[in-house]
Amino acid sequence: MAQYSDIVQEHFENPRNIGSIAPADAEAVVSNPACGDVMHLYLRIENDCITEAKFQTMGCPAAIAAGSITTELLVGRSVDEALTLSRLEVNTALGGLSPQKVHTSVLAEDAVRLALKRYRQR
Repeated sequence: MAQYSDIVQEHFENPRNIGSIAPADAEAVVSNPACGDVMHLYLRIENDCITEAKFQTMGCPAAIAAGSITTELLVGRSVDEALTLSRLEVNTALGGLSPQKVHTSVLAEDAVRLALKRYRQR
């Protein structure tokens, strides 16, 4: 079994902001075909600022923790600031992921970028 940081364990056991937003101002579903993880991200945006973020993830504990911490990192950021959210920032916020689980931070970064790209295209 993979060894997780205390932060990953906490966010897996007690995920924050789980669920959906209807209607969402920005939304994306991304997946990793290699491992099967799927992340659905929902954002509420007011005056170019993310005021609410929710997620639904089907995957390993690290993927669920990555979705949870990503929602916490996004709330309060402008759209431009949110676009700078990187896999490294997610990985660091989780206290570090093992090389086998770093793909979950990539999933989170991809979900944010796709949701905000779609938001900007509307």
